[in-house]
This record gives sequence, structure tokens and C-alpha cells, in this order.
Amino acid sequence: MSTVAAYAAPAAKAPLERTTIERRPVGESDILIDIKFAGICHSDIHQAREGWGEAIFPMVPGHEIAGVVTEVGAGVTKYTVGDRVGVGCFVDSCRECEYCRQGLEQYCVKGNTATYNALDKNGEPTYGGYSTHVVVDENYAVRIPDSLSLDVAAPLLCAGITTYSPLRHWNAGPGKKVAVLGMGGLGHMGVKIAHAMGAEVTVLSQSLRKREDGLKLGADHYYATSDPKTFEELAGTFDIILSTVSAPLDFAAYLSLLKTDGALVNVGAPEEPVSLNLFALLGGRKTLAGSMIGGIAETQEMLDFCAEHGFGAEIELIRADQINEAYERVLSSDVRYRFVIDTSTI
Repeated sequence: MSTVAAYAAPAAKAPLERTTIERRPVGESDILIDIKFAGICHSDIHQAREGWGEAIFPMVPGHEIAGVVTEVGAGVTKYTVGDRVGVGCFVDSCRECEYCRQGLEQYCVKGNTATYNALDKNGEPTYGGYSTHVVVDENYAVRIPDSLSLDVAAPLLCAGITTYSPLRHWNAGPGKKVAVLGMGGLGHMGVKIAHAMGAEVTVLSQSLRKREDGLKLGADHYYATSDPKTFEELAGTFDIILSTVSAPLDFAAYLSLLKTDGALVNVGAPEEPVSLNLFALLGGRKTLAGSMIGGIAETQEMLDFCAEHGFGAEIELIRADQINEAYERVLSSDVRYRFVIDTSTI
């Protein structure tokens, strides 16, 4: 075991504070990662404040991890010391079920092991990326291409793959009209990725406040959802609507914007239940769907795609002692577009 510095929430809704945690020894198939940067995801806040149910404390959040390999286990074949790697939302899975065998570890039948706020196969709590080092099995890390800076790559491990996976699955590309609902940490990546895939991209946001940003990032159109005329003008327009918001929606209103056989795909997860009149789906053979991150192979594919197209996330780099302030700013939508912690300041 080794002792490393970290920032943790000692209890639900408590401010995060500097502490130390124990990392397991580097095993046969493990790599030790010197974490350089860790992104702040809205889901970190949901979990640290028990918005999604009972959680494990103390909690070290963070599942957008970018760093450098500093030690490898005797059986490691994929990585060597000095490699630039990332870790996303999970660090293990059963490896045996039909989904794990297909490279869809995010849908592991037995449940994957989350990077934090979970128990590993030995019953020990997992701790995330708001720390200086992490030990992970080599099969649950991905290689960060040299052309991507580690700081802008870190958010790709969640925000990037969370938007890439559904856009790829629902065949976003030339000839497709894609709407991205919400222009935040997830949404801005959805715009970049859908544009790079060749789709015609529209941003649907509460206001036009970020319109200039949206167009710069690749959107072809930008509409305010607070304007009732938006729903009249765009009725029956889209093949795919990617909803990145974590608040309850008027699903019937957004389903009305889909073409026949269109899909409204949710990657945001509101804390409150939502309701739906099924007639909104029946007229037009429309699909209301969900999508959750991506498997390891698809995450690597996403990183390579972003590197090929020359972009990472839009970030604001912060010190570790600014984490609590950053949480409040995320909740008030005061970030463009992802906070990333410089973990050398922990």
C-alpha cells in the first residue's frame, strides 16, 4: 500500500478537503499513474451530495483522469513507464458477461466497478482522480494520443465518450440533423463531435447567451428553448436530439422536434423522476433512449477521433483548493466548459 494526497468529501454535502488515502500495491496486471489532471463532472457533485442516493464516504471524486505511467506490473503488456494514459468512469467489470465480451463493459451484467464511490472485488472502496496517483488494471486504462494535451484530454474520459458513444450508435454523420440540448460540459463536446462526424448541428439552449461559442465550436444553428417559437419553427426537424441536461424536461415538446424514426437520447441524469405521455412517442415511431459512457475500446476510438480532428475539451484550469468554489460555479452554470484540476496543487 502507498499513501497519496487527495481531496475528499468526508460526508454527504460536506466541503471537500485535503487528506491522504491508501492506494493498493501495483499488482501483476496493474499500472501506477501519476495523475496530472482531473476533470470535474456534474456527476461528481451529484454523488458527493448524495443526489443519486446513498454514497460511500469519505469520497474522492473524479473519473476524468489524465496522467503518466510511472510503474508497471510484471505481467503488463499494453503500457510502459512514461506512457500518457487516461482513466474514465470505471476501473473493472466482470469480464465474462455478453456485454463485457463485446467491449460494452459499461453495461456489464454484474455491474462494472466505478472509479470512485464503489467497492472493488476485494470489498475496498474505490477512490477517484482528485488525487496524485491511482493504480488501475491495464485493461481499464486508455492511451492518450501525443497530439492531445493532457489537460484538455482529461474531460474526454467522461464528457467526450458520453457524447461520442450515442452519436456513433445512432449514426450521426453527413445527411443527419443533430440537435444538442444544453451547452455545458457535455453539450459543448457533443457539438464538437457531431460536427466532426459531418452532421448538421443545432444547439438548443435556454438562452442565446452562448450562441457565439456554439457557432465557433461547430454548430450550424443555435436556438433558445425559452422562446416558444423555437418549437414551432423546428417541429419535425431532427434525426437525433442529444439531451445533456440534468434537469427534468418536457419530453413531449422535444419529441415533437424529431422526424419520424428520430431518437431523443438522454445522457443527462436528473435527480427527480420524469413523466411522459406515450402519445408523444407513438406519432412518428419515435424513440426515447438513454446512453451511458462507452466501453474501453470505444473510449480509445473516441480519443483517437478527437486527436485526428484536432480538439479536446474547452477547459478552465483550477488549483485543488478551488474545488469547492468550482462545484458552486458548476451548479450556477458559470463554467466554459469544464473545470480541470491541476493535481500538482493537491
